[in-house]
Amino acid sequence: MPKITYIEHDGATHTVEGEAGATVMETALRNGIASIVAECGGGCTCATCLVHVDDAWSPIVGPPSAEEEDMLDSAFEVKPTSRLSCQIKVTDALDGLIVRTPAYQGR
Repeated sequence: MPKITYIEHDGATHTVEGEAGATVMETALRNGIASIVAECGGGCTCATCLVHVDDAWSPIVGPPSAEEEDMLDSAFEVKPTSRLSCQIKVTDALDGLIVRTPAYQGR
């Protein structure tokens, strides 16, 4: 199973196993990562699952879709490597993925 490391805004680090086919958001929720709020449950309609993908992983994860870009436009603390974790599917290629969460999840 691919391992994903979540680094919360306060420095707390959680490395967990993800299930291929699930999303990075679902993996966070299943493992009690408190800084992923996910108000819409993964519908790409709230931007409360924002993560900053580690620079080394950004090309592997890929860019956001147009729909995701629209949601990122209304999010806080957006950076060039920002993604909505509900839109990142866990695959074997993402084994070792590192994401950071912002101090605030909202719009």
